[in-house]
Amino acid sequence: MKRNQKLIFMAGGGTAGHVYPNMALLGPLKERGYEVHYLGKHKGMEYGIVKEAGLPFHEVNSERFFRYFTPKLLLTPPRVIQGIFQTVRLIHRYKPVMIFCKGGFGSLPVAVGGWLTRTPVVLHESDMTPGLANKLCMPFSRKLCVTFEDTVKHLPADKAVYTGTPIRASLLEGDRAKGFALTGLDPKGKPVLMVVGGSSGAKALNDAVAASKEQLLEHFQIVHLYGGKQEDYEPPVSDPSHGYYAQDFAREELVDLFAMTDLVLSRAGANAINELLLLKKPHVLVPLPLSASRGDQILNAEYFQKQGFSYVLDQEKMTPETLMDALLKVQENREEYIRAMSSDKAKNGTEEVLKVILEVCGDQ
Repeated sequence: MKRNQKLIFMAGGGTAGHVYPNMALLGPLKERGYEVHYLGKHKGMEYGIVKEAGLPFHEVNSERFFRYFTPKLLLTPPRVIQGIFQTVRLIHRYKPVMIFCKGGFGSLPVAVGGWLTRTPVVLHESDMTPGLANKLCMPFSRKLCVTFEDTVKHLPADKAVYTGTPIRASLLEGDRAKGFALTGLDPKGKPVLMVVGGSSGAKALNDAVAASKEQLLEHFQIVHLYGGKQEDYEPPVSDPSHGYYAQDFAREELVDLFAMTDLVLSRAGANAINELLLLKKPHVLVPLPLSASRGDQILNAEYFQKQGFSYVLDQEKMTPETLMDALLKVQENREEYIRAMSSDKAKNGTEEVLKVILEVCGDQ
């Protein structure tokens, strides 16, 4: 098969954290003359983000991998197999030179389809330990880029490459005044606390904010990104005159919201915490507990805490009192946290991942 040496397929979806690192690579790839097509589900979060970026989008079926038995698990094999055949057809039609997969359940059929057509596949893992999707994709890949240097020790030496994670450079281009204009908060008022639980939200954080709201507003103005629809959760209503702004999630305006923010309360997804590191925003992390995850966010948060970047509060120990105490401690010691983050010598993930992609493409 004669390849289109300037065409790359990308995949990765399910959450924004599996999509935005791909978006960070678009500018550098375009500067090199590459065209990018995205493979995913029209019903997935990736579709809206990718279409906003103006990329060609191709439907490839997939299904979530459950770590426990549920009748929905029976749908996974046939849908993944369908996605593999869809990927193979797309590869034969467009002939990409390589495929870059960011993880999430949408990556598996694309990686297998690439392997079947002898199209080189490069993976990226954001967390300290590979997720299930990347573990399944690894045999079909040529390289696995990782965010944390320690992760390399636990992976095949011929595949693992320490690169850091691609971060959107536009995050550094936010406008503080635009953020205040959008939210209606007071630019001369109290410090701004941003609460963000990820693209799908974090009910535990949302409930904690609701329980502590009056106390929090004594010290902070609040930008509350509460996420998508959550069971038994009534979305809050903005009240800028009293220092409270609420929105489900932010896209292009996120850069301006970050620019106006002094302190962040967040989950500990790898993409989110690396964005906080890039922006040097003091923060409190509340990682997903083991009861609701494989423990990846706990490992991410522990690593950042050891580096002096983060204050970590376990969800099981989060009360209005412990939350208030954590936020005030970080605010009081904000310069110390900023110095620690400023001294970080982590690699520029966008540049390093780009090097791996170009090497695999034979573009040196």
